[in-house]
Amino acid sequence: MGVLRPGALVLLTVGLGLGSATAHANPASVVPTIGDGPNALLRVDYEYEVDTSNIDREHVGDPGADPLAPLTRQHDLVFHQYKHTVTPRLDVGVYHDTWLSVALPIIVTQARELRLGSGVDRSESPSVLSGYIPESGFDAHDPLTPPPGDLLFRGGERHGLNQLHVGIGVAPMNQRRDDTKPTWKLGVEGRFAVGKIMRFDRLDPSGETGVSEGVHELRLWTTVDRKLGWVEPWFEASWQVPIALRSGSLYQDPGFGSTNAMPGQLATAKFGVEIFVVDDKETRNKISLDLSTRIVGHFEGRGYSEMWEVFAFAGDQRIDGNPLVLDANPLDTGLQALSHPGITNIENYLETAAHLTLAADLGRVRFALNADIMWKTDHAITFADGGIDRNNNGIVDAGTNEVNPVYAAPIDLVGHRYLSDGNLGVAIGIEGQFLF
Repeated sequence: MGVLRPGALVLLTVGLGLGSATAHANPASVVPTIGDGPNALLRVDYEYEVDTSNIDREHVGDPGADPLAPLTRQHDLVFHQYKHTVTPRLDVGVYHDTWLSVALPIIVTQARELRLGSGVDRSESPSVLSGYIPESGFDAHDPLTPPPGDLLFRGGERHGLNQLHVGIGVAPMNQRRDDTKPTWKLGVEGRFAVGKIMRFDRLDPSGETGVSEGVHELRLWTTVDRKLGWVEPWFEASWQVPIALRSGSLYQDPGFGSTNAMPGQLATAKFGVEIFVVDDKETRNKISLDLSTRIVGHFEGRGYSEMWEVFAFAGDQRIDGNPLVLDANPLDTGLQALSHPGITNIENYLETAAHLTLAADLGRVRFALNADIMWKTDHAITFADGGIDRNNNGIVDAGTNEVNPVYAAPIDLVGHRYLSDGNLGVAIGIEGQFLF
């Protein structure tokens, strides 16, 4: 018969801001149920994640440039983000091979900053030259004091909740019951936006500490697992889509010619193998090493990019002359001033990652150490369309309902867009689990 591994159930932990790195080992093998099997699983995870990327900007207008050559890129800034997350999770069997799950990811601390890129002087930074950041810089921790060294912009420290995860899963096949078949699970999870909305206030940066995007999402997932002696290969696939918004979310559709107003959808595939160094069937004590990889497709949509706080800073309509203030109503004459929310349309990109878990199962208790390293393909982070050509004349007509109100030509127009490249993320974590 297949061997039950208490505490091995893992589904998927939250993705916040730029996305959480957490991708636990082998999510497939244990099935919470009622009767003859594990009835419930309580798990608490801690994760520390560091993300970095280079921020470049397209450049046009050089008289000597080859008009047929690719657009020139100007190196500008280097982004850093640091985040601590604690996630309690409970899975409870409610029927034969059927269970309910609930998880509450808690952002303990999230901090972001932008430093000058290598060889970039404050007076030469494209973001400074465009008026988006003062040459002296800005520090949300102390707005009256210029940040030191190469630090150009630092956002406020954030903490709190983004989403509450509630789901249901079922196992049409269970290797513990029939060792001729793998364990196959299907599930659906609602991710309900809770907590304070994540926004930026230039005049009171310390007062905005929220981490919630205000987006309700639906996630569909499936896993397949088969234990073969001392190894256990597994696979997971999932699809995540936004379905509704909370009041106050920055993703509100402005209408007219806006496109892709919601966050982008996510498609994920994971492949892994768990290797057992110790597997005592009598005591149920185990030591294992799990090696896995994942591929995540991030589809085009609006989002909180590395520069979102800068764009909100430069788009505050309360500040005269701010360069990124939007026009709320393209049908009215003159400027109907609308503050730029900071979030922008983000181009499709691919995320890949490698994951390692070292785990020890001692009967009903499990402890594990997790490590991830992540990469993202280069992509534009200001990618909005100018609007919708409704009359098929080949252009978006100014002063009509074809115009996209959240299109900001200074950053969205080809030749002026911001680009994210050299993305690298590293995360380490620990988890403790108990099987009832």
